[in-house]
Amino acid sequence: MSASTTRSAVEDSSSTPAPPPIDVSIVIPARNEAAYLRGALSSIAALDTAYEYEVIVVDGASTDDTQVIAREYGATVVEEEGSSIAVARNRGASHADGEWLAFVDADTRMRADYLTEMLGFVEREGIAAASSRCWMTGPVRAKLMEATINQLFPRLASPVLPGFNCVVHRRAFHDVGGFPDVPNEDTAFSRRLGRQYPTAYHPDVLVASSGRRITDDGLTGTLWHYLRLDVGRLRSS
Repeated sequence: MSASTTRSAVEDSSSTPAPPPIDVSIVIPARNEAAYLRGALSSIAALDTAYEYEVIVVDGASTDDTQVIAREYGATVVEEEGSSIAVARNRGASHADGEWLAFVDADTRMRADYLTEMLGFVEREGIAAASSRCWMTGPVRAKLMEATINQLFPRLASPVLPGFNCVVHRRAFHDVGGFPDVPNEDTAFSRRLGRQYPTAYHPDVLVASSGRRITDDGLTGTLWHYLRLDVGRLRSS
């Protein structure tokens, strides 16, 4: 190949701009979530942010239109056998290109400034992960969980970062091995992460959730676990 041909090829290549780096990968585990997923993806499409982001929907062997809806909104669909939500979240993270990972659920609705606020917060505070206060619809026990998340979790020595609303740096996520495949996987993940990295809560309500998965056992079990571990800190605060 002549020098002029080589130069021309380089010039042609350089004239095509490289794709912008991905700041955030939004990971959504979903199994038969057609009734909710459109709302979540609509809220993501309405984000008002300068950050570059991608959306990854991890489909757990759905038999409804979950995949169709995900692709309708331009999301990358990653298939998973539906073994557990922890496995789904970790699989989504393994396909992510973002520096930050944002984990939300199919029934989570982001406020338009969610990414701008959350990434500005973690960068400003120099922390590895964060959640925010939330608003929940549903039965009384869902409102009890809302109060727990908004009032108790931020005061813990290692704040609980709910899986439906969590932003974490990819390096920290991989350092701790992702979400453990256990009951209350997000609380276990939060505790493991908090032992190695600083985490915190954004003080504003930035997401809404249906609260449909909250059960009395899940709520009381989580409360007891963290009250037992952090009773000293809570008494002194």
